[in-house]
Amino acid sequence: METKIKWVDGRMFVGETGSGHAVVLDGPPDHGGRNIGIRPMEMLLLGVGGCSSFDVVEILQKGRHEITNCIAEVSAERVDTIPSVFSKIHLHFKVTGKNLKESAVERAVKLSAEKYCSASIMLGKAVDITHSFEVFED
Repeated sequence: METKIKWVDGRMFVGETGSGHAVVLDGPPDHGGRNIGIRPMEMLLLGVGGCSSFDVVEILQKGRHEITNCIAEVSAERVDTIPSVFSKIHLHFKVTGKNLKESAVERAVKLSAEKYCSASIMLGKAVDITHSFEVFED
């Protein structure tokens, strides 16, 4: 797996993935950015939320559960010193489906957290990561 990050100007960069996708990263104006792209630390949260969401949806679909929506809300706290690393990350899943059992969603979230999500398992070695969920009937 490879990516390239090309500096554009100020604090703006364009990241290009090996799979052919691009994303703009930028900083806030008080750090020389123009605030027109994702912050790098936000990108980490998107990555962990996306990785875990992928797992949860796949596990539920493979179990033939009829899910119609899955939203992961990811929140984090950072330390007040430099480097301003994450101290806590919380993933909260809102899963909607038809006749969806809470135990199935709980199992999917747990499997993602403990076995499948490379991003959260890797970050979990340095950050306290917690998970929660809600189930909604469609």
